[in-house]
Amino acid sequence: MTQEVNAAIAGAFDGGATYVLVNDSHGPMVNLIPEDLDPRAECIIGRPKAMNMAAGLDSSFNAVFFTGYHSGAGRHGVLSHTVSGFAFQALRINGIDTAEATLYGAYAGSLGVPVALLSGDDQLAAQCHGLFPGSVMVQVKTALGHRSARALSPEMARARIRDGARTAVRGVGLCAPYVIPGPCRLEADLASVAMADLCGVIPGAERIGPRGVAFETAGIVQVQQWIAVMATMCGTLR
Repeated sequence: MTQEVNAAIAGAFDGGATYVLVNDSHGPMVNLIPEDLDPRAECIIGRPKAMNMAAGLDSSFNAVFFTGYHSGAGRHGVLSHTVSGFAFQALRINGIDTAEATLYGAYAGSLGVPVALLSGDDQLAAQCHGLFPGSVMVQVKTALGHRSARALSPEMARARIRDGARTAVRGVGLCAPYVIPGPCRLEADLASVAMADLCGVIPGAERIGPRGVAFETAGIVQVQQWIAVMATMCGTLR
């Protein structure tokens, strides 16, 4: 993971970037090896943190990269899930079936920042690449199942990510921010009735089915916050 991130960093600087901030965003968010990270980049590690997988992002950035991403909950694809593989079977924002790239791409878009690069499998490409006009998709594997894939060698994957990142930075002017305008209705299909019981006691929650809850929110920031709250609450049922 650290070396693929380094490939994206190197490609960004190859393409003319002057500053790169990396946010460790998977699971406990302490996956990257700081001593091995390209020293030209700064890094955010650990959790909890405001805006979760988009921590540190603001309107001063020209673009965002999503490296090592996957398709969303309930989809075919390698490690497909959205935020929590334990809690959610599906998440919808204004009726849009939501992957992590959808959610955090929309948050970036609310700041006027476009997604310029995605890397992952063919199912990520199928679900999310079309949301981000002008972006570069680097497919490094083809999903054979949730835990199996036909993949490029690590060396080839890194080379393609670096090339893609270079192209993405040079073409960032062609990228359009992805926006889900507010107000936003968040619908969550939980993995169990017990989880829906738990999330249903949150003030403002609407029960929409045995395993379903919904929230009416002002916009994408509040959507992300309620998703984080539900994921954390459901984690107590493990």
